[in-house]
Amino acid sequence: MRVHEEFSRYASQYATHNLIQTKVAQKLAEDINDKPRKILDLGCGNGTLFSCIDWEPELFVGVDFSQAMLSHHPRGSNVALMLGDFNDPALYGQLTKFTIDRIYSASALQWADDLDNVFNSICALNSCVSLAIFTSGTFQTLYETAGLSPILKSSDEVIEIASRHFDAQFEIVRYVLEFDTVREMFRYIKRSGVSGGRRVLDFTQTKQLMESYPLNYLEFEVVFITT
Repeated sequence: MRVHEEFSRYASQYATHNLIQTKVAQKLAEDINDKPRKILDLGCGNGTLFSCIDWEPELFVGVDFSQAMLSHHPRGSNVALMLGDFNDPALYGQLTKFTIDRIYSASALQWADDLDNVFNSICALNSCVSLAIFTSGTFQTLYETAGLSPILKSSDEVIEIASRHFDAQFEIVRYVLEFDTVREMFRYIKRSGVSGGRRVLDFTQTKQLMESYPLNYLEFEVVFITT
């Protein structure tokens, strides 16, 4: 298992609120040399992974539970978009009608209701996988400063669960994203989607945290799972 770190500076003038998710999708797309022809993207959102692929797949199946997100996903004769929830076992029955070479998921499966069950359903599709899952190392200092428990699983937990289902290679990547001001940092948290829309602090607590947060950057930790 490899561990490495990356550093980025947040450029607010570009309004790039999903910068880390884009980096994650780019890594998933670049790490595989065989350029799969038939692809499934679980939690495809508005098409970040699709936009990172530099080859023309024969079939790209994108699944997301948000119709609003799907409405922004790129279209094409080789693109099939499905409204569905990767937590729903019935979804995988529908997906069996496709022959898939590789299943991707970038920055989505950390929100699985039961990650073990989701991995089991993915495994049953008998395809190679390239998955990226945010862990409790994301916003670690922020949670410690606020005296809160992380809302995501640790990298050890994710790897232990994945190992039950996949004979996979694991890589932990830690990203650091620097900001000019703490206010800009918290605006990023709100708009980026990395927090999954979970509001864990009220206004007063947020203000206190902004005053006491000791860093000018946020930490992110992602487990990459590849078979």
